[in-house]
Amino acid sequence: MPFSNRLSPVLWPCAARKWRVSEGADAVTRMTITRTTGMRTSGTLTFSHEGHSLRYFQRGSGPPVVLLHGLSGSARWWRYNAPAFAAQYTVYTLELVGGMSVQEGAALVVAWLEAQDLQGAALIGHSMGGHMSLRVAAHSPRITRLVLACATGLLSGEWWQRALCLPRAGLVGRPRFLPTIVGDSLRTGWPNLYRSVRDLLRDDVTSILPDIWQPTLVIWGSRDPLVPPALGELLASSIPHSNYVLLVAGHVVMVDQPAAFNSAVLDFLAEHR
Repeated sequence: MPFSNRLSPVLWPCAARKWRVSEGADAVTRMTITRTTGMRTSGTLTFSHEGHSLRYFQRGSGPPVVLLHGLSGSARWWRYNAPAFAAQYTVYTLELVGGMSVQEGAALVVAWLEAQDLQGAALIGHSMGGHMSLRVAAHSPRITRLVLACATGLLSGEWWQRALCLPRAGLVGRPRFLPTIVGDSLRTGWPNLYRSVRDLLRDDVTSILPDIWQPTLVIWGSRDPLVPPALGELLASSIPHSNYVLLVAGHVVMVDQPAAFNSAVLDFLAEHR
């Protein structure tokens, strides 16, 4: 199917699939009083499970929408999106702490969903966060809608091949967002980055895609050098009940084209309430 440089959703009809119920888990949640630049919240909530932690920020009211950043990302990556979503939904912006594998991150999010007792949540994941979101959706019936933005999961190859694409990724994205990318990468640390990249390239989600029963929006940047648009089209064609949207953007599609991204996501959520 040819790509378009305009916002153009494509419907991929498939039969419905069954979901699998996740198991409960012990976890700890606590309140701190720190703040994160760019996110208007009253404070930071911290959740821990089996040696891994995440911070999260809550805003707005309405049905739950969960935002999950990608590799070495942070809540700041959703600064142009969370306010728009919070006008209609309760938005939870997650921030993973330290390095962890795809499956460790997914297990952490599943445990967090259980601890919060969220029902009928929409999960929006970017890059490695989209990769984790696929595994979360495959195991948790609490997720009823899924948005995958430039998600890894079908990406393969060696870590150094992906690293060679990083300079181009910086050139095609918004220059003013580069300090955020660099700052978050330094905070994560190169050892954690290396381990996480190596893990995500080994974690193939092909086998679980037919079991994703949730309505899914797959949204991509046409100029993404890290996860090529062809993988987005393949991902959409492999998931039942999915729409595919291609925007003129780089890898951080929600930052490069925030208005178009927000519009596509809000239309999708309204259609699948």
